[in-house]
Amino acid sequence: MIYWQLFWSFFQIGLFSFGGGYAAMPLIEQQVTQLHTWLTAEEFADLVTISGMTPGPIAINAATFVGIRISGLPGAIVATLGCVLPSVAVVSLLAFFYFRYRGQRLMQAGLAGLRPAVVALIASAGITIGRTALRAQEGALLSWFGWDWIAVAVFLGAFFLLRWKKPNPIWVMLGAGAVGGAAYLLV
Repeated sequence: MIYWQLFWSFFQIGLFSFGGGYAAMPLIEQQVTQLHTWLTAEEFADLVTISGMTPGPIAINAATFVGIRISGLPGAIVATLGCVLPSVAVVSLLAFFYFRYRGQRLMQAGLAGLRPAVVALIASAGITIGRTALRAQEGALLSWFGWDWIAVAVFLGAFFLLRWKKPNPIWVMLGAGAVGGAAYLLV
């Protein structure tokens, strides 16, 4: 039964996640934290971090992570297959229609209409993950009005650095980890 639930949950995610991995995050969150309660909100935030840092598509990394967490290696295989199969079928079908009808106005209008929805999905995922990541844990020393101010400072520093200086994001992640780790050790 658990294998079917893993397969079906990630099949739906694979079928309805347009716009890449971050756009799929609200769907993944709904399935794994609300519908099935396989992960807590904090574990989901960790899942997003791990899935984003490891090589490969985020949704597939998330499926593999959740599958292993719930049912070991067979669960990881089933969840990953569930996530991949609809994408393979849909992309093959869309590629056929795109190459056949790419010059028509209806195709161009449909693609233009999808763009704002994808941006909204990505923004929704960012807000949800941001609230979870920046919320103070119970007993945090530098919390104020429910916010973890070390996390807020690291976030803002990384955001502004990425936005204006445009360094390699890997160096920013390593630096944020070092600064955050040092700050939490000192507090």
